[in-house]
Amino acid sequence: QVQLVESGGGLVQPGGSLRLSCAASGSIFSINAMAWYRQAPGKERDLVATISSGGRTYYADSVKGRFTISRDNAKNTVSLQMNSLKPEDTAVYYCRGDGLGHTSGPFTSWGQGTQVTVSS
Repeated sequence: QVQLVESGGGLVQPGGSLRLSCAASGSIFSINAMAWYRQAPGKERDLVATISSGGRTYYADSVKGRFTISRDNAKNTVSLQMNSLKPEDTAVYYCRGDGLGHTSGPFTSWGQGTQVTVSS
């Protein structure tokens, strides 16, 4: 079983920065795509950014130029650097990993979520 644990959320003023981190653990053979999603109150969970094992990235239009996703394949971690934060970035942020377990085969795992609140 593969587990993902996020950290780094909190309260920040508009225009500020936060860095989220996510670590995967368990019987992991490889992790292909890693991603960050977010869910605001009363809304659906939306994709924020993805990164492949080769480093190819994708960003939602709403965060382009402000957020940067990165990963450390050796440590099975993914991070999200969030700059120029806006109140509309307030949400619970979830980490997701898609890969292959040593014995379990293909997996998709989610973290438990971390709250990001942007407010003055």
